[in-house]
Amino acid sequence: MSVKVKIIADSACDLPREQAAKLGVELLPLTTVFGDKEYLDGVTMSSRQFYEMLVETDELPHTSQVTPAQYEEAFRHLEPGEEAVCVTLSAKLSGTYNSARLAMADFPGKVQLMDSETVCIGEQLLVRLAVRLRDRGLSAPEIAAELEREKKRVHVLGLLDTLEYLKKGGRLSSTAAFAGGLLSIKPVVTTVNGEVTVLGKARGSKNGNNLLRSFIEQAGGIDFSMPYALAYSGLSDALLQKYLADSASLYEGKAEEIPICAIGSTIGTYAGPGAIAVAFFGRR
Repeated sequence: MSVKVKIIADSACDLPREQAAKLGVELLPLTTVFGDKEYLDGVTMSSRQFYEMLVETDELPHTSQVTPAQYEEAFRHLEPGEEAVCVTLSAKLSGTYNSARLAMADFPGKVQLMDSETVCIGEQLLVRLAVRLRDRGLSAPEIAAELEREKKRVHVLGLLDTLEYLKKGGRLSSTAAFAGGLLSIKPVVTTVNGEVTVLGKARGSKNGNNLLRSFIEQAGGIDFSMPYALAYSGLSDALLQKYLADSASLYEGKAEEIPICAIGSTIGTYAGPGAIAVAFFGRR
């Protein structure tokens, strides 16, 4: 008889809560703070409410990691004989991984912890892969080992409208942000070794979409046998729909359905509105 495995993730993966419930994934929310008010990502504040507040304020909100106490509570509710695989956003970008590491010390042998070394829908792909592996009957250690191997193939590319939010949030140097702001440049960012970096720059959204396509091709294309996803930030998905129209040949005949989600407050604080993201397992 196989051991029951619970998949635990943080809300920075931007997996919609209704989908998480269907997949049997427990999502622990990060906190977004506007002034003196705190909101739980995806729980007490939706992505739409977040962007409405973001465009109405001059003060950049800040985010707080999932606490050790939140992880302790989740681990404490594991059933007898049940194990957990816990996936977090990059340890270099948040203390959430360390919170989980501290909490799991009281549950020896019960929790497999994995630093995704990425963010947003890049992290989400690993969560979705963990669900697949769980449903195939793999144990928690087997799932964690497979995720560690496969995460090297995960690519998350973001086409941003501005680098200003990354700069204000301390996730990118002022020099890099200034260079990106010249001439209406649309920067393409990714994560390398768990940190955000500017991969390229293009003038205008159409050229930005072409740059995304170029980087996808450099990765050997999208492995459609694995999870993949698209996302957008702000109050409209119009730019994402334009990307899909510009890149139709990448997906037509290869993807029955393209998972699309909204980028929540945790990542939206730094991406700002008007961003689109593509996450996939590369063929190389």
